[in-house]
Amino acid sequence: MTIKNISLTYEQKFELTNDAIKSINKILNASNKDPRNLIQILQDLQDEFRYLPEKVISYVAKEMNVSEHKIYGVATFYNQFKFIKPGKHTISVCVGTACHVKGAPSLINKLTEVLKIKPGETTKDEQFSLESVFCLDCCASAPIMVVDDDVYGSMTSAKVKRTLSKYQKKGK
Repeated sequence: MTIKNISLTYEQKFELTNDAIKSINKILNASNKDPRNLIQILQDLQDEFRYLPEKVISYVAKEMNVSEHKIYGVATFYNQFKFIKPGKHTISVCVGTACHVKGAPSLINKLTEVLKIKPGETTKDEQFSLESVFCLDCCASAPIMVVDDDVYGSMTSAKVKRTLSKYQKKGK
């Protein structure tokens, strides 16, 4: 499915269990199922499930009497919404001007080589997700790589494997 030139790949393992339905209904009821609250509903759903599974969007569309296309139109407009189940650890690489000039493309290339995924994807073992972001407001320490909440400044492609091993070994 392609919306606004964004290719969406869905995690097919998600099951719409009774507990998931209860969580969704709680979120919908808190907003009175009002379509004017759609962005907040999507944020709450993503907080609950860590991403927006296709089955959740279908269920919400039926419950709110809104088309799935409208929901996807809103969700794909905002960068914050994710449609692929994120990994245990999220790796963000700044590609803003300062980071780009100081080597962000080589960091992304190295991460792509090591993890065998591109930005916007999650490893098959669901340990890591990779994303590129436009600014992390740490230009003086460029290039910047963030793993979860840990910020790594003056990052080089030579440091990538050693940095990732901290998260693989300790199960951090």
